[in-house]
Amino acid sequence: MAKLGVTLAGLELRNPILSASGTFGHGLEMQHFAPPGLLGGLVSKTVTLAPRPGNPNPRICETEAGLLNSIGLENRGIDYYLREIAPTLRAAECVIVTNIGGERVEDFAELAARLDAESAVDALEVNLSCPNVQGGKLPFATDPKTAEAVLRGVRAATRKPLFAKLSPNVTDIGEIARAVEAGGADAVTAVNTLLGMAVDWRSGKPGINTVMGGYSGVAVKPVALRCAWQCVKAVSIPVIGCGGVGKAEDVLEFLAVGCRAVQVGTSCFSDPSHIARLPAEIDALLEAAGFHELAARIGILQAGGGAPSCKPGVAVKA
Repeated sequence: MAKLGVTLAGLELRNPILSASGTFGHGLEMQHFAPPGLLGGLVSKTVTLAPRPGNPNPRICETEAGLLNSIGLENRGIDYYLREIAPTLRAAECVIVTNIGGERVEDFAELAARLDAESAVDALEVNLSCPNVQGGKLPFATDPKTAEAVLRGVRAATRKPLFAKLSPNVTDIGEIARAVEAGGADAVTAVNTLLGMAVDWRSGKPGINTVMGGYSGVAVKPVALRCAWQCVKAVSIPVIGCGGVGKAEDVLEFLAVGCRAVQVGTSCFSDPSHIARLPAEIDALLEAAGFHELAARIGILQAGGGAPSCKPGVAVKA
C-alpha cells in the first residue's frame, strides 16, 4: 500500500482527507457512514459565541451542477459545543478541527480563548468567508488588514494550530493569504463557496430566501483549484484545498498544485460514505501508477511546461 500520511501545521494526519465545515455536522453524527478512523480529520460546522437560528427557508437549492446554500451559520453556540459536543469528540480516532465564526474581530479571539484548553480540539479553522451572513458582505475575507487583525487576535488567544478559511470572491486571493499568514495562521483553507443565485423565471422567486448564497459542488473545482494554487504560490504555510472534490482524482489534483490536504464537502450530501472510501481509492490510483508515497506527489505541477492537457494522456491542440 502507498503511504498516505501527511503533516499539516504540525499535526500528523493518516491521510489528506478532511471533511469540509458545514457539510458533515460536527463529525461524529456521520460515523456510521464514515468511521473517523478512516479519515485524516473532521472539521466541525461553524461555532459562534451565541446560538444562531440561521436564515429563513428556503435556504438550500439544488442547481444543475452543484448546490446553493444560505444556512446562515445555524448552531447552538460555544457553551453548548463545549458542554455537549466536545466531550464526544475526545474518542475520535482522527484530527479534530473546530471551525469558528464571528461578527466582530473580538468574537473570534474570544472563541479561540474558550477552546484553547479543550483537549478534544486539535486545531481551529477561522471562518473569514461565510457568504450567507451579513448580506453576503464578507467583511473579514475581502480586506487584508481586517483578515490579518482577526488572525492576530486569535493567535494571541490560543496555542492551537490555526487554519484561515478564505473566500474565492476576491480580486487577489494571494494578498489575503499573505495577510492571514502575517497575522499568525498556520495554514490556509482555499476556498469557501462562491457567491451565486438561482431564480424561477415563471414565478420570479429566488431559489433561496436570501437571493444570494454559497455555491458549491463539482462545478466549482476549477475555480477552487486556481485559488489553491495562487495561495500555494503566495505563502510559505500549508494550503488545504477545498471545492468540488468528488473523487480520488480530484484530491490528487489539489495535491499536485501544492496542497497538503483536501476537504470534502458537497459530495457528502449525496453519498456521506464516499469520503471514507477516498483513501483506498487514492491508494489504488497511486499503486496503479507506480507511486508508493503520497507526499512525493505534492506540488508536482509543472506550470508553463509541457503540452496542456485536460485529461491525463490527452493533449489539447492550441
